[in-house]
Amino acid sequence: MKGDPRRSPSVPQSLGRLRLRLTAWYVGTFFAILALLGVGMFAAITRQFDRELDASLRDAAAEMIATALGRGPDAALHDLRIPGRTLRLADSNARSIDGAALEPWLAQLSAVALSRGSANASHSEGESRILRAFAQRMRLENGSTLVAIALSDEIEIEDRYPALIAEFGAAALVALVLVAVGGWLLARQSIAPVERNVEHMRRFMADAAHELRTPITVMRSRAEVALQRGRSPGEYVETLHAIEREAERMSGIVEDLLMLARADAGERPIERRRVFLDDLTLDAAESARSIADRKAVRLEVDDFEEAAVNGDATLLRQLVLILLDNAIKFTEPGGVVRVGVRAAGSTATLTIIDTGVGIPPEHLPHVFERFYRGDPSRTRELATEEGSDGVGLGLSIAQWVVQEHGGSIRIESSPGEGTRVTVILPAEPTARAAPVVASVSSS
Repeated sequence: MKGDPRRSPSVPQSLGRLRLRLTAWYVGTFFAILALLGVGMFAAITRQFDRELDASLRDAAAEMIATALGRGPDAALHDLRIPGRTLRLADSNARSIDGAALEPWLAQLSAVALSRGSANASHSEGESRILRAFAQRMRLENGSTLVAIALSDEIEIEDRYPALIAEFGAAALVALVLVAVGGWLLARQSIAPVERNVEHMRRFMADAAHELRTPITVMRSRAEVALQRGRSPGEYVETLHAIEREAERMSGIVEDLLMLARADAGERPIERRRVFLDDLTLDAAESARSIADRKAVRLEVDDFEEAAVNGDATLLRQLVLILLDNAIKFTEPGGVVRVGVRAAGSTATLTIIDTGVGIPPEHLPHVFERFYRGDPSRTRELATEEGSDGVGLGLSIAQWVVQEHGGSIRIESSPGEGTRVTVILPAEPTARAAPVVASVSSS
């Protein structure tokens, strides 16, 4: 936690507009689907209605033929009554047998039926009336050929099913409202990771700029002071050493940022091979001795067990160094840092215990966040040299290394009682599992 916490910038308005656009796309897409569904549904109903009407007209024509064959054509034409159907009989010349003229379209239908055996047709009269007819050829006992014609008004679907249309429209409207609400919620849910990533990126960039600004300001200030007046060679050397330390600190920040950026982008290759965690830890502990010596902290190496893991030796060594550096940094002079490695079954466990200042409970959930450094006053009090307090990237890198190796990392701490860090990694079978007592210590 920084000493001057800054409020994160609000989510860009462009993301809000994107949310609205996504919602509009959801609603528009669903509306198009509903429209296509409605058109298809009414087309299917219309076809079904036409098929049913044609079947009814065929039945009427068949009844006419039966009556004409049984009782004669005049009975079929004048005595037969079928509700909602108009009946006609045409001769082989496509003329009505009662002498009345057939409408041209019926005469044409009759001619087609004479040649094909049967035919049907639709005919529009004005804007509101559509007639549909079916014609069937028949042969009387005297050898003459007639055509039985049955016709009816074809009722438009919107006139026949107004309730269905109204119900479909109401259901479509309710569905659109529900889709609008659901689309908005879905858009919010979909954009949430983007918003978090954008917010994380902006906060990360702001923190990185803040951390880099400090060493740059120090270097610039020292250079300006040194150039204000002539100084002795020793003073120039001291200034250059100070600038060098700040440059090294800035270089470390940039390297850590680059590693995290490559890790986020998946561009940091993991060179996996069989390595021994105990050997890597001993090597890292030996490198950390100089830090412990300067801080007057005793570094003790507990019992080690041979622990083979499949991983990147460079990253695993860096993991141990980060954890040791943190433990030493937050341990007061005269304190102790203990490190140990154990192997049990299919896991290898690295443990680092210090007698340092500990971590308050409210800070524990945030220790792996980037640029998080807890109480800055405690950090400055424990820093022994300029720039040694770090910038809060180490544990983020450590967590990433552990996760990339399929392991877990846990930190247990209480204020004033020290901190225990436990790293558990998948282990590989080893040639031996007997404990090896290590004697490396620093005091």
